[in-house]
Amino acid sequence: MANAVILSGHGRYDDPFHPFIDTSQALADLLVDEGFTVEIVHDTDARLAAGLDGVDLLVVHTGDPWRSLVDATLLPERERRTPAPDVLAAERANLAEAVERGIGLLGMHAAAASLRDLPQWRELLDGEWDGEFSFHPPMGVASLHVHRDAHPVVAGIDDFELVDERYTDLVLGEHVVPLVEHTYDDEQHPLVWAREVGRCRIVYDALGHDLRSYESPEHRRLLANAVRWLTEARP
Repeated sequence: MANAVILSGHGRYDDPFHPFIDTSQALADLLVDEGFTVEIVHDTDARLAAGLDGVDLLVVHTGDPWRSLVDATLLPERERRTPAPDVLAAERANLAEAVERGIGLLGMHAAAASLRDLPQWRELLDGEWDGEFSFHPPMGVASLHVHRDAHPVVAGIDDFELVDERYTDLVLGEHVVPLVEHTYDDEQHPLVWAREVGRCRIVYDALGHDLRSYESPEHRRLLANAVRWLTEARP
């Protein structure tokens, strides 16, 4: 049985916009249905600093630690509640070790703006929410285009609609190949992609703002595909 850890938005990783407790439980329920044992973590820094031995899948479902919990404005560096240097060093080393051995990484929604103190997270995800120009249209029904033959994560999934936020103008790296996109101002914007770094597999899913997103059968199927691909046996 595969082991999954969900880092859930709490403490400095919380924000006033996302119901992390509810959506983390929705993710946990889905993973249990897929045969995982699941640990939901509310102290992200302590858990990462403790190590990821025996963890097959790490789900990053946390907010931006550099933004105010009141109004989400960017905090001056002197006001950020950054852990002690030895804790951050342990977090970075443990994530690097887990990537080296081939852990599966699933970044959900606000994860594109999270783990700011771990530079390798941005490199692994190859995409980021930039507070200066990334945005999303008003919450509502989103019409999504799926590249269904492009990757196992979207196999068998047709274009679909759901109620969710549509992240727009993310900062994207050269390795991003869109699997799911939405259209805004006649331009396509990636919402889901997958990549491999050595033995490590990574999926980013910008969907999942609140429970309505997890009520979508297509989104649930996409997530099931994703966690299977992230943790399947490899040579």
